[in-house]
Amino acid sequence: MTNKYDNVYINDSYSIAGMYESDGPLKKYFDRLYDDDMYFGEKSFEKAEIKMLRDCISCLLEVSKKKDKDIDLIISGDLQNQLASSDYAIRNFDIPYLGIYSACATFGEGLIVGSSFIDSKKYNNLIVSTSSHNMVAEKQFRNPTEYGAPKPDYSTFTATGAVSLLLSNKKSKIKITSGTIGKVCDANIKDVNNMGGIMAISAIDTIRRHLSNLKIEANYYDLILTGDLGKYGKEIVIDYFNSLGIDLTKNYNDCGCILFDLENQPVFAGGSGPVCSALVIFSYIIKQMKEEKLKKVLYVPTGAIFSPTMFYQRDTIPSIAHAISLEVV
Repeated sequence: MTNKYDNVYINDSYSIAGMYESDGPLKKYFDRLYDDDMYFGEKSFEKAEIKMLRDCISCLLEVSKKKDKDIDLIISGDLQNQLASSDYAIRNFDIPYLGIYSACATFGEGLIVGSSFIDSKKYNNLIVSTSSHNMVAEKQFRNPTEYGAPKPDYSTFTATGAVSLLLSNKKSKIKITSGTIGKVCDANIKDVNNMGGIMAISAIDTIRRHLSNLKIEANYYDLILTGDLGKYGKEIVIDYFNSLGIDLTKNYNDCGCILFDLENQPVFAGGSGPVCSALVIFSYIIKQMKEEKLKKVLYVPTGAIFSPTMFYQRDTIPSIAHAISLEVV
């Protein structure tokens, strides 16, 4: 299903990045850097992530000159169990809240839900947020870093940071023109480290349906960006579309390959986590769009929507991807 939107605009954004992201190629594009020991002055990694998200929302309100009373709704999600990062951060705001989850595709889900609310004229101003923290995610979904467990080259590295976006019916330079809701796909992979292989099938399915539903070709977009497939998942997407006679090498990339310096940082196949693609799109790419270096961008965040409980029961790992069209107007 692809929804077209007539009056949804991105008014402001705010990004916070962690220490590994601060050492990467996009450092100068982030609004704030937390580059200390990953605790950010808190007593646990979980509380550090809550702090990042809380600060991110507060700073967005400040730069957009909005008060709590001006915001109709916050939509947010993260990787912590029961959306703890979002739940605990947003208790500091007197704003209605919806918690959502699509794993690393969460921010895309939030943009589609938020855009639908704005376009239906039910709301005028709302915030979409997400966060992730490397140490929190590694503890919850894989072996904690402290265990020193070796990882294969094709594993990905969870990004640390937070991103918040103000959506409104107030016209601005960048408009959200459409969104395609993803389907749950399963590549029958059980390897928790192979996120690129797990999620590539969802990216392919959603991109194909998005283009088909809108009756457009891939070259309609100046850039197509998947969420966090890493370098191996990216190759799968390119190879698949090449088999259809569609060359994506000129206008496709993956956010997991952009956020970090894959040659010089210890991030394996690239970045992951719900904030990975959000940091790339709404710091670096949005600046390119404001300068009209890019005018049409398809954002396709991907997520492995698995439960550690089901993983330990030896089930396969399903995935999902959503697509959001961003255009300069």
